[in-house]
Amino acid sequence: MPDDHAVVRLDLNNPVFQRDLLTLQKTERHAALDALAKLRQLTWQQVYRDKGLHWERIVSVKPPPGITAIYSLRLTQSRRAVAYRDGEFIRLLSIPPDHDATYGKK
Repeated sequence: MPDDHAVVRLDLNNPVFQRDLLTLQKTERHAALDALAKLRQLTWQQVYRDKGLHWERIVSVKPPPGITAIYSLRLTQSRRAVAYRDGEFIRLLSIPPDHDATYGKK
């Protein structure tokens, strides 16, 4: 069972996430990096409760094989990231272009 008092560790290695992050406009990219820096300082319990991040399970999209559930969290005022928890790690998958894309809606 994962330890909710453990400090979050970031996995930014997904190529889709990297592409999405690096192609954000400068102000959004800086805001996203600030959010990632904030995440590194939180415990999982704090992530779940943080009103600014708004960690929320995505039920409208089937998770990839081997992953129980995927989640969204706010990175900037207008962008959410898709991620999942793997032990102490938050494994970031993508930064969809808009709210509907985050939840698999057309």
